[in-house]
Amino acid sequence: MGFPAQRPRRLRTTPAMRRMVSETEVRPRQLVLPMFVREGATEPVPIGSMPGVVQHTRDTLRKAVAGAASAGVGGVMLFGVPEVHDATGSGAVDPDGILNVALRDVRAEVGDDLVVMADLCLDEFTDHGHCGVLDAQGRVDNDATLDIYARMGVEQARAGAHLVGPSGMMDGQVGVIRDALDEAGFTDTGILAYTVKYASAFYGPFREAVNSQLTGDRKAYQQDGGNAREAMRELALDLDEGADMVMVKPALAYLDVLSRVADVADVPVAAYQISGEYAMVEAAVEKGWLDRERTILETLTSIRRAGADVILTYWATEVAGWLDRG
Repeated sequence: MGFPAQRPRRLRTTPAMRRMVSETEVRPRQLVLPMFVREGATEPVPIGSMPGVVQHTRDTLRKAVAGAASAGVGGVMLFGVPEVHDATGSGAVDPDGILNVALRDVRAEVGDDLVVMADLCLDEFTDHGHCGVLDAQGRVDNDATLDIYARMGVEQARAGAHLVGPSGMMDGQVGVIRDALDEAGFTDTGILAYTVKYASAFYGPFREAVNSQLTGDRKAYQQDGGNAREAMRELALDLDEGADMVMVKPALAYLDVLSRVADVADVPVAAYQISGEYAMVEAAVEKGWLDRERTILETLTSIRRAGADVILTYWATEVAGWLDRG
């Protein structure tokens, strides 16, 4: 037998052959569209560092969510951009605050046609931009913040969220929110825990998207980028506290961590392709350095291959249209 006897290229010869043996695919149902809604906006406000992404009005949010549902997108994750910020982020627990109003709008528009998720964190609502309330020394007070998270979770469930997404990285947040939801009778409302959330440079454009008031950083409560064992400890805690799904954020810089989480989690695993990941691809495309569609699909495939069952991505609706072309 001549060399080489083994020829893996035989399974790459035609598009049909490659389709048949493909190991990893991305489907619209696996994608979640993060969306921003701005209080008082009368027209969509473009986000400069995220070309193509806007802060929605209530009306355009409804239309965009309906479009996502029609495209077969699996869900949406809503973030509120309030007009007023204060020390405790009181708009987060106000039934008439922008995020809770938007949740009601979206459920009225699409019902159960897709999964409606809400970011459960105070950073969009506080005048200091941190994910929790501050103590007398200016540090984030973990336990005082949990009390607010519990109230926030109940209000989001009451407004119609199918899943609430605690993203503040407070110790005990999942358990406290689960207890509050159950006590209030929202036993069917699930928790998508931001289980592994790193203090990342890639969040920069998101700060613009939510009009963040942050100065400094969040290294005292978000994870160090060099730590992987710590991520597994966070995973064990969130699962023990009752998380229905878990998430790794950011996605691309932490595919190894995502893979480790996916190997052991007994609940669905999500990954968030965050604002900086979106921005750097769009910037390179604008320069003519990358093919846009191929690059986007390659990044999403890598996240799926690493183990994500669900991907939050700002390209969700657009990509869903591409995937359905075949």
